Amino acid sequence: MAEAINELILPGQGDQVTLSGGVGVVFKVPGSLTSGRLAIVEHPVPVDALVIPHTHTREDELSYVLEGEIGVMIGDREFIAPTGSYVFKPRGIPHSFWNNGTTPARLIELILPSGLEEGFREMATLTLDMAMAGLDANRRSAISERYGTTPHFELLHEFAQRHGIPLPHRLARR
Repeated sequence: MAEAINELILPGQGDQVTLSGGVGVVFKVPGSLTSGRLAIVEHPVPVDALVIPHTHTREDELSYVLEGEIGVMIGDREFIAPTGSYVFKPRGIPHSFWNNGTTPARLIELILPSGLEEGFREMATLTLDMAMAGLDANRRSAISERYGTTPHFELLHEFAQRHGIPLPHRLARR
């Protein structure tokens, strides 16, 4: 049996990146700390932020809304998750979340098993590069494939319009 690693992650600690829809990712508990069983990230979700609808093939996600309220789509269902809500997003089902409220929101997300958190790092780098040089669709596809994630851009425009969320210019052109 592997020796357990004890670690203390204090408030405010953890690398932070931002994804293309404006949602942040703060890395709290890496999969390396849990032998790959899970990873934990925190998502700051500013007003008008939107996660592109997508499907995972390898992991489930369990989110807990710490502050504000989050709009959630799982499959063909949509609902509002207020502070204190738990939201389970199973693998194989398209899902998204957004903030079309008037205050920032924040949630904790457990990723089971770990691995996808490293995909967030790569997608954030791609987001920065897109801002500088434009969308590299081949690179985005390669990252999505590497992490078993399928973005559903075909849902994006109607989805954002229905919820009154402005798309960043680089996504509006898709």
